[in-house]
Amino acid sequence: MTVVAAVFARGGSKGVVDKNLRLLAGRPLVTHAVEQACACPTVDRVIVSTDSPEIASIAAAAGAEVPWLRPEELSTDTAREWDAWRHLLDWLDERDETPELLLVVPCTAPLRSVDDLERCLDAAADPDVDVVITVTEAHRNPWFNMVTVDDTGRAQLVNEPPQRIHRRQDAPPVHDVGTVAFVARPAYVKSATSLYDGEVRAVEVPRDRSLDIDTEVDLAFAEFLLARRDGHG
Repeated sequence: MTVVAAVFARGGSKGVVDKNLRLLAGRPLVTHAVEQACACPTVDRVIVSTDSPEIASIAAAAGAEVPWLRPEELSTDTAREWDAWRHLLDWLDERDETPELLLVVPCTAPLRSVDDLERCLDAAADPDVDVVITVTEAHRNPWFNMVTVDDTGRAQLVNEPPQRIHRRQDAPPVHDVGTVAFVARPAYVKSATSLYDGEVRAVEVPRDRSLDIDTEVDLAFAEFLLARRDGHG
């Protein structure tokens, strides 16, 4: 199979300022993503899609192709990354370089392992699969300890079971979707409107490798976990 790994890393961020350029263990988050993608044996090439010249320069130094800067309309806070996926695939199509699989490696999960990426690609090898996502076991459950709260402060379970559940272990198992990796078939990305329109498979990843950096606290925790993994914590 031909596999293109893609890192989508626009400049700017609200939750963590300039998130994709922030340092973890002395290297920018975008560098971690590029290096992990490049280390994946199944990957044929690594491309970075960004609107930031600084990110482009760092990504190229890490070993990625950066053939252009992403159009402004695909780089706003409200732009869908799904459309950036399509933009990259259209560019590859124009050059008759469309891969059989697109592996998306987000910058926000730098604690992933290369083996996690390979397991996702293995799951995507099934011809019936359109998309592969990564998941972790959820600590909260909509049938047990997750509620909605209305304007009056009234709380009620997100999902009301036929019979009241008194132990979390008795609730139907649920998982959090992670950002370790996504694998998609290019034809599906072009025809679908979201990840979940087709046949979706999940690959479970341990929580300590699937931390999603969305806040300053997440970034600090990632530093702690990485230091402990390397024997310095």
